[in-house]
Amino acid sequence: MESKASELLPGTLDLLILKVLMRGTMHGYGIAMRLKSVSEDVLQVGESSLYPALQRLLLKGWAKAEWGASENNRRARFYAITAAGRKQLGVEREEFARVVGAIQKVLETA
Repeated sequence: MESKASELLPGTLDLLILKVLMRGTMHGYGIAMRLKSVSEDVLQVGESSLYPALQRLLLKGWAKAEWGASENNRRARFYAITAAGRKQLGVEREEFARVVGAIQKVLETA
């Protein structure tokens, strides 16, 4: 069976990145690979979506970044969740659950 990448619901990328960063500091490519792996190749986030989202998280203070060397000794920016980001993750999870619940109600009754 061929796997097909799915588009993310609007507003879910920040939630997913924050959740991945709860595991620890990661560089952008590592975040994308983690999302792909955990979702069994369903969620494939491209650079054109990932890096603007990471920049947005930095500007909002939900993540911080510093330069370092990757596993293959290349210069990479490593991202970590902040205390404000952990708080926002809780808010984002609640909102996501609310929206999914509403969608589920429509699917069950429509």
